[in-house]
Amino acid sequence: MKEEASINLFIIGDLETFGYETEFQDLWGDYGENGNLRAVLLRFYDSYIPYAKGDFDTDGFIGIIKKNKNVSGISGKADIVAKFESELSECFTKKQTTFFAECTMDSFTGCSVNPLHIKQANFSDIDRIIALRETIKEFMPNPNAKEILKKSMETRTGRTYIYEVDGQLAAAASTTAENTFSAMVVGVCTAEDYRNQGFASLVVKTLTADILSEGKSLCLFFDNPAAGRIYQRLGYKTIGHWIMYQK
Repeated sequence: MKEEASINLFIIGDLETFGYETEFQDLWGDYGENGNLRAVLLRFYDSYIPYAKGDFDTDGFIGIIKKNKNVSGISGKADIVAKFESELSECFTKKQTTFFAECTMDSFTGCSVNPLHIKQANFSDIDRIIALRETIKEFMPNPNAKEILKKSMETRTGRTYIYEVDGQLAAAASTTAENTFSAMVVGVCTAEDYRNQGFASLVVKTLTADILSEGKSLCLFFDNPAAGRIYQRLGYKTIGHWIMYQK
């Protein structure tokens, strides 16, 4: 998995942080006849992420997922999730295909601007961050959003930077699944009254610079061409596609 650390950052990050003995997480492995690990399947709460570099027992993983009557989603690298579609697509109501982009120190074109308006959020900011995200129609609702954000702060597997104007939350961007090698940028959003002023771009630029300075790479999803151009100007390069199925 280390060979594709960016693609596998969710699996690597969750295992590094939570291990194998938690109620909200499980990991299964698929082994070939020679005993080599061919594929893995991660359950995080009621969502699943499969990963493989070649052929694997797709039906075996499908059987595991179908046993969970509360399954809420499956996501992963497009060519892997495509193997599950014929059996699982009817279980979900929404499919989203996005570009998967990566930024490294070599590709980054910005620098840390750290304006006075930007700060790292703390526990007291969680409610208003979630409230802002809920106004973004492109975001998929997640009943565990508040708990996940709080847990990421507690375990230092994620951080959120916010941009404030006169004490009002104008824009935000978060990381999730931070691990030894990488981090995922998520939840990039701007309040309606503050859009088209570049606030979210400043937040992402500052967040990116800070994570890169720690020796990690960053990844993110985007499906909006305008947002894609902003990320590309910062040095994020498309390395593949990601599919998400959700109820």
